[in-house]
Amino acid sequence: MSRFPIRIIVFALLGLAPAGQCAAHRAVKDSAKNYNFLEIPVSASVPAKAGSVIVKSLDTGDVVPSQVERDGRSLRVTWISRAREARSSKGYRIEFTDRPAKPDSGGVRLKKGDGAVDVTINGRPFTRYVYTGAPKPYCYPIIGPTGKPVTRNFPTREVEGESRDHPHHRSLWFTFGEVSGVNFWTERPEGGKIVHRGFEKLVSGPVYGRIVARNDWMSCEGKKVCEDTRDLRIYRTTSGRVMDFEITIRATDGPVKFVDTKEGMFGIRVACSMEVDRGKGHIENARGDKDGAAWGKQAEWCDYYGPVDGETVGIAIMDHPTSFRYPTYWHVRTYGLFAANPFGLKAFTSGSIEDGSCTIPAGGKITFRYRIFIHRGTTGEAGVTEAYGGYSRPPNVAVK
Repeated sequence: MSRFPIRIIVFALLGLAPAGQCAAHRAVKDSAKNYNFLEIPVSASVPAKAGSVIVKSLDTGDVVPSQVERDGRSLRVTWISRAREARSSKGYRIEFTDRPAKPDSGGVRLKKGDGAVDVTINGRPFTRYVYTGAPKPYCYPIIGPTGKPVTRNFPTREVEGESRDHPHHRSLWFTFGEVSGVNFWTERPEGGKIVHRGFEKLVSGPVYGRIVARNDWMSCEGKKVCEDTRDLRIYRTTSGRVMDFEITIRATDGPVKFVDTKEGMFGIRVACSMEVDRGKGHIENARGDKDGAAWGKQAEWCDYYGPVDGETVGIAIMDHPTSFRYPTYWHVRTYGLFAANPFGLKAFTSGSIEDGSCTIPAGGKITFRYRIFIHRGTTGEAGVTEAYGGYSRPPNVAVK
């Protein structure tokens, strides 16, 4: 990993001033971090004020696209911090103004339709969050930075030349093989279903789009096993595509047991041309395991890359240090399956270590956090290690 100390300095103008005027400022800065990066979403928490928020670069004076969400009595201001030279600093100023924010023609836009939410970045399709018509919600297609899909079309759409095995591998999804005796993985009639119950948030904006959805995990007999709340943030980045996926499982109807099995959990089925077996792809994880040797191994991140229409692209899944049982194990196959699974300890190690099963007590919960980084080039060319540093140890912005 490259070691380039990074320091972001922000000046927050905390008093609401008349149009065109500024109030006295207070400094906001982060601690130095030892990694280089291309783009990182960063946030500052500032006291809530009326009017609009403007973020300006102290280096150029330019307005930086930013987005605000209320967080209790504060405002969470988010923007994208761009590439940094070694041992450099970058400053910003957050201003409150009574002037309305100027409309931004770009950004991440959500459009809710019949059974799906369409997501575009700067007017171009990225994905659809499909929440009806299948035994679980899923995202399809996933469009990479070259404008081409990076996940398999089947079973949603049949394309000549594509593989048609494992019809339950629906592009990008979250589910598990055995939860309190119910199989949610294989989509068989006797298995369970994850049923969409509603959206808590659908947010479009100049920096990110956000989908917060609630789901019930139901057995084929109609019994509720547990429920989840999933939070997807899709960022407006230029070096690749970045999506954060956070999901909390709640034991609302009694204890919930996730059994030790390889069949899970946060999964992607890569495009056929990216596969190791039938394509020209490769797998690499944070600890140096490659291709078939990466299966069942524990690592902070894993990357699957290969050609799509003549250009090399990759999908990195990153496990956050606060995610349950970090760092996760990887159910990543050379035929194209790519999944993070923290429960299958015996399954991955031929029973050589302890049982990975986990029971959530009644009323309890567990949370999983992942970032997807869809990039151009190989693992090394894309700087996946540095991108993981930005996810696991982001600039620590604090108001002083």
